[in-house]
Amino acid sequence: MAHESTTDNPYTRGIAEFVANLTYEAIPEDVRRRLKLLMLDSLGCALYGADLEWSRILQDKLSVIDTTRSCAIWGTSKKLSAPHAALVNGTQVQGFELDDVHRAGVLHVGAVVLPALVPLAEIKPMSGKEFLTAAAAGYEIGPRVGLCMGPAHIASGWHSGATLGVFSAAAGAARGLKLNTDKTVHALGIAGTQAAGLMAAQFGAMVKRMHAGRSSQSGLYGALFADAGFTGIVNVLESDYGGFCTTMSQSKDQFDLNELTAGLGTTWQAMGVALKFYACVGSNHTTLDAIRDMQAERPFGAKDVKKIVVHGSKVTMEHVGWKYAPQGLTSAQLNLPYCVATWLLDGDCFVDQFTEAKVADPARMALANKVEVREDKDITARGAKFRHMVHAEVHLNDGAVMKRSVEAARGSEKKFASDADVVQKFEKLASKTLPKVQVEKLRDAMLGLEKLKDAAEIARLLVRE
Repeated sequence: MAHESTTDNPYTRGIAEFVANLTYEAIPEDVRRRLKLLMLDSLGCALYGADLEWSRILQDKLSVIDTTRSCAIWGTSKKLSAPHAALVNGTQVQGFELDDVHRAGVLHVGAVVLPALVPLAEIKPMSGKEFLTAAAAGYEIGPRVGLCMGPAHIASGWHSGATLGVFSAAAGAARGLKLNTDKTVHALGIAGTQAAGLMAAQFGAMVKRMHAGRSSQSGLYGALFADAGFTGIVNVLESDYGGFCTTMSQSKDQFDLNELTAGLGTTWQAMGVALKFYACVGSNHTTLDAIRDMQAERPFGAKDVKKIVVHGSKVTMEHVGWKYAPQGLTSAQLNLPYCVATWLLDGDCFVDQFTEAKVADPARMALANKVEVREDKDITARGAKFRHMVHAEVHLNDGAVMKRSVEAARGSEKKFASDADVVQKFEKLASKTLPKVQVEKLRDAMLGLEKLKDAAEIARLLVRE
């Protein structure tokens, strides 16, 4: 079959023009403040992730095959080349399902933007204001590609955090390198053709953790190579044949290119990023909040529950509603019945609830079997912005039935956390790796980012001596 060749790229170029021309002053003050909190949260997640098994495997193996020692591996004393640092640090941010999520765009944004950007600050002079501006570009673009693709992207089996992440990483890195519009187009085109990531990784595989790191690395490669004159697919988002949108959706109409540039420069996607206060995938949070709220109304525990029925979107049902069987920590964190059982048994669903012993606990497994997840077609029909909405029913042994609907989770863009809550979570996670004084210095540096003359100070504060 012959395919017509065209290089029309109004959307890819529109994004590139925004990224290349973005200035610190153009970013509203409330967006700057939100970005600093979001980045602080991601760094806390990465520091906690530094000592996890999958992170250590990558750290150790790459230290053998990569003898470059220029960029920090956060929470350790190790250093690698910029691309390998991005790979490891991105894995660490996503290492324990603690990091942010743009729910509508279906993307963990900090896990792909910061691991590509911080190494650039180590090898290229960059002020705190320039760093924040580059980060804003990254936080803007990936979610827009996600909005363009819609929830069908992840429902079809692509891990959107990996596939979309290359565009966030490339955009942030391109702005960090101060690439012009043409080179930014190529950076996006080089990154987009590297997009990959399969949702089957959620069923117990360590590689699910690595998806964000690999995505960040691909975006960084895109910017670095474009800076050197290497060319990419100039219409990577628009091409009818082999373009990102048509190929990833296997269609010519199951995506909306207008989402890529609609409101660009006035509607800021950073304000749509949610933070997690449970150590599990974001799709589970609204149900946990619903149960938490019902328990506040009438206390009940595991022994009181006959069954729980959760009505949610098709994506929620397929993503997290499968019958639980112990397949490791990753699988447990991505399974809604397990997380509900854990909340009922422990009264929490944070880092201490996910151990090898607990994920195979017979009591937890038996309780998880009492949790059923069903599709609510009305919720599905409301689209991506409501994909985490749930109607939860708790049937108690005494015959009582409690119901609660939750549209957005605690810490979400609609119920964003207080500064104090974000800082508390950061300090709790970062203190697992760094001494208290260093944690406080890193906190202050990030919250006062615009005052930094050298953004490489961030990397220095992330190193464990």
